[in-house]
Amino acid sequence: MFERRDVLKAAFGALASGISPSILHAEPTPPATPAPPATFSRDVIVELARTLASRPYAAPPADLREPFASLTYEQFVGIKTKPGSALWAGDNKGFSIEPLHRGNIFTAAVDLFVIDNGAAVKIGYDQSRFDYGGLKVPEKLPDIGYSGFRVLRAPPGGQEAELAIFQGASFYRAVAAGQNLGVTARGLSIRTADPRGEEFPAFRSFWIEKPVLGANALVIHALLDSPSVAGVYHFTLRPGEATIIDTELTLFPRTNVDHYGVAGFAAASLYAPLNPRRRNDDLRPMVTAINGLQMLTGSGEWLWRPVANREELQFSSFVDVNPKGFGALLRDRDISSYQDDDQHWERRPSLWIEPLGDWGDGAMQLVEIPSESENNENIVAYWRPKSPLVGGAQANFAYRQFWCWEPPSRPPLAVAVQSRSGKVPSAKLRRFVVVFSGEVLGDPQKTARLSAALTTSPGSATNVRTFLNPQAKTCRVVFDVDPAGENYCEIRLVLRADEQPISETWLYRWTP
Repeated sequence: MFERRDVLKAAFGALASGISPSILHAEPTPPATPAPPATFSRDVIVELARTLASRPYAAPPADLREPFASLTYEQFVGIKTKPGSALWAGDNKGFSIEPLHRGNIFTAAVDLFVIDNGAAVKIGYDQSRFDYGGLKVPEKLPDIGYSGFRVLRAPPGGQEAELAIFQGASFYRAVAAGQNLGVTARGLSIRTADPRGEEFPAFRSFWIEKPVLGANALVIHALLDSPSVAGVYHFTLRPGEATIIDTELTLFPRTNVDHYGVAGFAAASLYAPLNPRRRNDDLRPMVTAINGLQMLTGSGEWLWRPVANREELQFSSFVDVNPKGFGALLRDRDISSYQDDDQHWERRPSLWIEPLGDWGDGAMQLVEIPSESENNENIVAYWRPKSPLVGGAQANFAYRQFWCWEPPSRPPLAVAVQSRSGKVPSAKLRRFVVVFSGEVLGDPQKTARLSAALTTSPGSATNVRTFLNPQAKTCRVVFDVDPAGENYCEIRLVLRADEQPISETWLYRWTP
């Protein structure tokens, strides 16, 4: 393992360090002979991040050359990775890595390294990996770097399948077997939808440990940088029925940061039955990558908050202490609810997150952004700690992500499986229908004194009715909301029997 002086030399030295000087924007002269690979340990990049944070931020260079600097979207997606060119393809390692080309919105370069037998070796740009389609490129290109990489699951004797992708700022996505890419995770959020302007931290370098056959795990280390914060991330990917990503992060703030979020995610939601006015004559009944935000509070209450594409920007905050879990879930997996054989929204992953350790006071922040396109990830959520980041200090977090069909932790109660709203004859009122489903609703003894506990603020709820179907194990709750002249109404609904909750708590903010 390096001594501290060796770490700093490795971080700020020339190419012999094995850590790309592009991180620090030096312009080194290539050595006359190949440099030996650098010894690698987690401590190395932790010290690199700490030292990086002690220096003024330097933006990555805008050095992407033509013809890649001005690629259209069609030209960019026309650049394909050649079959069999992925790193470790055919090596029976269980995983393979596809470096991804730069261009279009992915212009920033990231440095990719492989860790093999304790040594870090850079993955240089290799144009033989790519089929450029109709794009005319020089016969010999310099090392222009990559924009990120794709992780492929490559089981022995099985077909390669996409498992995860790390590309763009601090964004990454993953899937379980048989799913399409959907919700996007964020390594770090800073001032999201804040009037002061959002800051987008970016992963600048990745170190990928060569997998050991039979371990069924891939370890990835990442260096993050931004004007306010530097940091280091350690990801451990484990494919299975769900794809599990364990994340450990250490942040080194350059300055005080009062608005930041960890374990964040974003997803697209164009319209759903709760906001049918957004359909705009679309033949599909629903277009959304997630149905709602699920939370398990520190006190053990299960909350469900459907999401919506709003007419105006909306913020919601759910204050909590030491949350036990939260995530973006897709509960409706019936293709007839979407009627989209091209996008297959019903195959998008749910993302469930469990904090590891106590996170203290804070709030789940939900931002719903107006959108006119299903390509915009307009639903954003993250955990916002109450304590700010302090310049010169250090902050640590850890959590486990489940990219899944069904989350491993589910309410032992009835859950809301449908939420709809529409107008009623009175122009002042809005009618809602919430359908709960669960085993408890099929037990006559437990539902003998069933009631719907409903509160609104401001305004009032009227005409509240429950329709229990024990055979189907469902209960429909129908009610009208009068906002009393206000332009919003917070609604809270839970099914009770003998004054005890038998359903999760359904929350929603209605706006005109």
